[in-house]
Amino acid sequence: MGKLLVVIGLAIAAVGMLIMLGLPFGRLPGDVMIRRGNFTLYFPIVTSIVLSLLLTLVLTFFLRR
Repeated sequence: MGKLLVVIGLAIAAVGMLIMLGLPFGRLPGDVMIRRGNFTLYFPIVTSIVLSLLLTLVLTFFLRR
């Protein structure tokens, strides 16, 4: 459990650093944004896929037995 918490903390810190450096996190090409009048729907599909791949790689690396 301790290793998992460390990995999650490091991942959050890494994402924070990338955002501070100017990575357009959450606004990647392929994310869906629909604007109609005063209604906006934002669905970050590509961002979700990228996060899923990164977390899978990190957790596979650290939780390998």
